[in-house]
Amino acid sequence: MSVHVFVDESRRNDTYLLAAAIVIPSDLRRLRTLLRGLLLPGQRELHFKKETPQRRRAVLSQLSQAGARVAVYRRSCSEGPEAARQACLARLTADVLELNASRLALDSREDRDVLDVRTIRAGLGKFPRAALLAYEHLNAVSEPLIWIADAVAWSYGAGGDWARRVEGIVVRIVRLDESP
Repeated sequence: MSVHVFVDESRRNDTYLLAAAIVIPSDLRRLRTLLRGLLLPGQRELHFKKETPQRRRAVLSQLSQAGARVAVYRRSCSEGPEAARQACLARLTADVLELNASRLALDSREDRDVLDVRTIRAGLGKFPRAALLAYEHLNAVSEPLIWIADAVAWSYGAGGDWARRVEGIVVRIVRLDESP
């Protein structure tokens, strides 16, 4: 079965986090409807950094009940945040091919999207089935499923009770600084 993957980032001190929400096609519509329904009047997107603790708890509860699944990739920023992002993205690219993903959607960073494209293309070039993967950068306002990755990346990075609240959502943690 193919999946769609929606990606956002977070940074906590010297740790870079890339979160990838994994959604099966039959859940796309249901989850988008759920997420849009969580918006407050006048709100265009959920951005966890800007939400109140009460709203964060409510959103995470809804995501957990809805069966959201997210993989988290983490790496030290000791070589800079961009190097950490590209290392996480290179690993994610290989992993989404193993998941038989048909779509990879990343939250746009505008002029820096070209760096992601370079990393993704380099990763896809190693795999024959890569031609089946469509990838794009989107504004998070236009794709609510990116909000899942944002919520989990923020919560996981915050640690403590927030990280505990996403334990049932996080299906995999890939620590790129550690030896296998």
